[in-house]
Amino acid sequence: MDFPEINITEIATMPIESFREMDYMAVQQYNLPIELMMENAGLNLARLATSFLPEKGEILIGVGTGNNGGGGLVAARRLAAWGYTVFLEMPDKNLNELPASQLKKALTFGAKIEKQKNPKLFIDAYFGFFQRLPLPAIFVKTLESANQFSCPKISLDLPSGFNKSTSESLFKPDAILTLAAMKTELIPLLETVQIFVADLGIPSSVYSQFGTQIPFTFLSSGIVKVVA
Repeated sequence: MDFPEINITEIATMPIESFREMDYMAVQQYNLPIELMMENAGLNLARLATSFLPEKGEILIGVGTGNNGGGGLVAARRLAAWGYTVFLEMPDKNLNELPASQLKKALTFGAKIEKQKNPKLFIDAYFGFFQRLPLPAIFVKTLESANQFSCPKISLDLPSGFNKSTSESLFKPDAILTLAAMKTELIPLLETVQIFVADLGIPSSVYSQFGTQIPFTFLSSGIVKVVA
């Protein structure tokens, strides 16, 4: 599956902190449900996953306790429905309410909580833009192990262990699906990592209030690939 490309010089970028405010505004002023944005993120993540693994195979998704983990669980449900074999790795099983609801759905669709040593694709959905360093030790160990996988590796939104000051991260993905807008802090990674931006359903009027604009390719595709 090919996604439209846009050069980094042609797409508006925003700092992570500004995206936090955008996300909050979408929820508070436009009544955009977090669950709907989670569904949009997970669906686009599942679509991206199939582009890296077009033939059905084993996918391992690392799930965190918050909304980023919820997005990973939506992707798990979607991928399982499409016939993929989906496994979930959950270092901390004390999920927040919404991700816990998504977990039940994913398990109903056939996803399994089980570690895998040789997946065909790995998805890092442990932490999103709310992550803070240092990460809990249990996640550090898990991410170090995941870095050793020989399969393609995708991070949802920001790689786990991402340092916004240095643009370095503990987890080393091959691709990143960042949400709603290209984050300024991710630009240095374009030399070595494929970066995609996914539509969350945030209206263009919200983008305008932050002095930016919605990626025009969202009109024809929920995902755009950013290239240097």
